[in-house]
Amino acid sequence: MKKRNHFIIPAFLIAYLFASITIYAFPKTPSEYYEIRVYHYANADQESGISNYLQNALVPALHRQGILKIGVFKSLANDTLADKTIYVLIPLRSADQKLSINSKLDEDAAYRNAGKDYLDAVFDHPPYTRIESIMLLAFPLAPQMNVPQLKGARSERVYELRSYESATEKLHRNKVQMFNEGGEITLFKRLNFNAVFYASVIYGSKTPNLMYMTTFENKEDREAHWKSFSDSPEWKKLSAEPGYQHNVSKVDITFLRPTDYSDY
Repeated sequence: MKKRNHFIIPAFLIAYLFASITIYAFPKTPSEYYEIRVYHYANADQESGISNYLQNALVPALHRQGILKIGVFKSLANDTLADKTIYVLIPLRSADQKLSINSKLDEDAAYRNAGKDYLDAVFDHPPYTRIESIMLLAFPLAPQMNVPQLKGARSERVYELRSYESATEKLHRNKVQMFNEGGEITLFKRLNFNAVFYASVIYGSKTPNLMYMTTFENKEDREAHWKSFSDSPEWKKLSAEPGYQHNVSKVDITFLRPTDYSDY
């Protein structure tokens, strides 16, 4: 009886073929863009005017444009700072969408009527001291915004916005790689940091840099989470990797609290 030769496919080749089929069968999710608008103001009158404009004019108008999950936050440091801030986080499907927002607002009669006091403010009674705009592109392994799953009162929540600057563009890319393939995002997920987004800054006043936002029930919850992060074996190993040294030159941390009219 003639023997048959059996062809055995190596396990690694099966895994490679499966991964290739998966990539083509399930295209990766495109990365969102984000605009962070920072409204700087000096007094209670300006704060009231900005808040009224955002709550009753801008946010509803953006919702009508199909832009959802808009975050509006006030800095926890506002009580002690002369330069006070309100942050608005706007998710975008593409960079081009940013260009179309203002033209659509100009055509929105309800927006113009609701925002009249802000939009028609006179030069010697401005509604703010300045507006800062930051444009970002979401990381490959965190391409879409996540609404945080928090249960406590908004008045107690702490949203932590971090900015990591790098000395060079190459070191910035290295830090982004550390978050993605290096496993930092995976560790944040395992420890339930309730991150809203991770993204690279395309343009802004501080580049090259990346920004991300994590969220907590309260200050105590925030402290406990960061302790678990710094104590974790994964972080100790990752932060000691020779290839990931000196990729951050400056860290800025801003503590925020969501307004009553924020979408999350």
